[in-house]
Amino acid sequence: MCRRTFRTAFTLIELLVVLAIIGILLGLLLPAVQKVRESAARAQCQNNLKQLGLALHNYHDVNRCFPSGYLAMLPYSDGATDTAPGWGWGAFLLPYLEQENLSRQLNFAQPVQSSPAIGTIVKVYLCPSDLYPQGPFPLPDGFGRTLCLAAPTSYAACCGNDDSDATAATGNGVFFRNSQVRLTDITDGTSETILLGERAWANANGIWAGAVPGGVIQRGPYNPCQPNVPGAWYPAATLVLAHAHGNNPLVDADGSAGLDDFSSKHTGGSNFLFADGSVHFIFTMPSDNPDGSYPALDLQFQALGTRANGEVVNLADLMGN
Repeated sequence: MCRRTFRTAFTLIELLVVLAIIGILLGLLLPAVQKVRESAARAQCQNNLKQLGLALHNYHDVNRCFPSGYLAMLPYSDGATDTAPGWGWGAFLLPYLEQENLSRQLNFAQPVQSSPAIGTIVKVYLCPSDLYPQGPFPLPDGFGRTLCLAAPTSYAACCGNDDSDATAATGNGVFFRNSQVRLTDITDGTSETILLGERAWANANGIWAGAVPGGVIQRGPYNPCQPNVPGAWYPAATLVLAHAHGNNPLVDADGSAGLDDFSSKHTGGSNFLFADGSVHFIFTMPSDNPDGSYPALDLQFQALGTRANGEVVNLADLMGN
């Protein structure tokens, strides 16, 4: 007697159905995985800022003021070539971030670019969602000539609202050229005054070390603001400072391509450290009104950048989910 043997195998139609089901499942799963990863990255970024807030308050306890936005010994001219030695708030905080060994390699009496140690990556200055080089990058002057190799940062100190330019001699915020602001100077309230905020290196190539004399901050490779001005740069002081105007700007009327504004690679907004040590996520404000006036919520955001302007702010109106 002959026995008939049967082979079990997928038909082409069955295989296509299975592949379609797998594709649908992956399509459902990947966004969920990405959301979880972004949530974790956002939490790590907030933790970074909380550590920086603790370091700033410890610095204040020892020195009775917050560190300068950047230290300049030359008479003020333009915040570009007159920033020497240029050491910024990030460099002054190193001993309070368990980075004493790195701090000892810096000579604050010499210009920032004098120390190769400014190329050292400091993790707490980098947001996990940001896109940045894994080592130091060439920092140029306005002609594209490399001045030094410096490590990136994802954070900038707030010099004030839109009336305060990062390159100005002073500012109405907490950090600016040779600033020495005390907690008692923050009469707007520490819970309503920004100290630091995110500024993605992918959008603007900032550094933690300081305002390198003659150096410039360049637009990052993923900067979405005014793409019709490629190659934009802004003066040295902007390497460590930003003002509270736009948040993830797409249009900036001053032509800076958002280099002096806050930004992040999170979805929908950016993290900010406040003077009371709290960290809040504030949603994106991409541009001013078409007539050049400020949207109402943008005015509230600007008010968070000042230390003593007397504004009343409802922070909950600005907090993204």
